[in-house]
Formats: sequence, structure tokens, C-alpha cells
Amino acid sequence: MQTYGLIGYPLSHSFSKRFFTAYFEQESIDAEYLNFEISNISLLPGVIREHPGLIGFNVTIPYKEAIIPFLDSCDPNAAAIRAVNTVKIERTRGETKLKGFNTDLIGFRNSITPLLKPHHKKALVLGTGGASKAVMTTLAGLSIQAQLVSREIRKDGTITYAQLTEQMLEEYTVIVNTTPLGTFPKTEEFPEILYEYLSERHILYDLVYNPAVSQFLQKGADHGTTIKNGLEMLELQALAAWEIWKG
Repeated sequence: MQTYGLIGYPLSHSFSKRFFTAYFEQESIDAEYLNFEISNISLLPGVIREHPGLIGFNVTIPYKEAIIPFLDSCDPNAAAIRAVNTVKIERTRGETKLKGFNTDLIGFRNSITPLLKPHHKKALVLGTGGASKAVMTTLAGLSIQAQLVSREIRKDGTITYAQLTEQMLEEYTVIVNTTPLGTFPKTEEFPEILYEYLSERHILYDLVYNPAVSQFLQKGADHGTTIKNGLEMLELQALAAWEIWKG
């Protein structure tokens, strides 16, 4: 039996295990998908050694960037954004090689594109973790100017939530939450943006998928915005990961 899995911490409410277990059953694939909940990325080599049948794995919070030093190579997209969410393991002649990919790019692009209209020219990307890099790169490829927003002051052009203004909210009509704020069980949390200036011209896209409608999305819906959660993105990036592992 082939083995695949997910690296991250914590993983108690992981989408990937449920998705791939159901997918393998549906497609009659003799494989299993395991959660490897490790408290430190330094434990990764032990996971690889202890599971000689492991062919590939996904990577989630908080290791999409931290995993890179443990890889032998990255595909150009993952290398460019310095974030990896999919790893393929190649075992030949007693050697084990790990190659990193980023399928978040594919999942996000194919999920948000149907929502975009000509006036969606600027975006706010909330959060600065590994997922935000895939979102920023994708938006650039769609000719949408994106601005990172963080809770902390940074020196890379990122602004803070406190610096958001009414004018910015009217100008930046795509807002993407890449933070875990609002994820079950802490469903009462949400990014601190100026929701009162949202309108039907806005898209609010949340990478959070549990709950289906987060506080972030609900506050947007209350002002007539188009809303979408991250479930379809997850499904699309998972299928893209499967193609990498198969290939």
C-alpha cells in the first residue's frame, strides 16, 4: 500500500486526510493518507525514515517556509515564492530525495478567477505566512496589484491594519484573508479591517474553510460583498498535488 500524508501542527481539524481518504476510496486506489503532527520541523527526517512507503506529503501551517532547508530541490514556482505545500519523495539506489512544489498557486488561481470583474485591479492580502506568498504571486499573474497587511510593522512594504483607510478600502476591492483567524474552534475571531467601507464591488476571499462562513466573510456579506471560502482552493490544490505524486 502506498502512503501519503500531511506535515503540520496542529492537525486536529485537517482537510487533507478526509479529502484523500475519500478520494482513494472513490477511485479504488490502494493507498493511505496519514497525519504527521510534528511539534518541530526538525522531526521531519525521522518521519521519512520511519515510513519507507511514504511517496509524498502535503505541508501546512506553520511549516510551508521552514521545510525548505530540508528539501533537495524545489520547482521554480515554489523556489520563487519560498513556500512549499507539496513534497514528492524519490527513493533510488538507497538515496532519498525530497522535491518541493506549491500547488496553492493553482488552487487559488482557479478558484478566484471566476469571481473577478474588470474593476478588480487592486487587492489587500491579510497575513504574511507561506500561503500569502502564493496568493501574492497569483494575483500578480492576474495583473492585480496586491498589498500585504500585517499586525506587525515590517520593512518590506507591508502595512499594518491600523494604516488601512476608507480610501484604501474603496480602492482595493479584492481582500484575501490568508491568516488562520476565525478557524474552528476560535470562530469568533476575524481580521480587524474597516468592514463598514465594503460594498457590492468587493470580493472577500477567505482561505479559512471551517466554518464555511467565517466572521470575516459574514461581515463582508452584511455589506453585499461577494464572498468565498477556501474549500474549493483546497480541493484544487490537493488534486494538483496528486498529479505531482502520480507523475
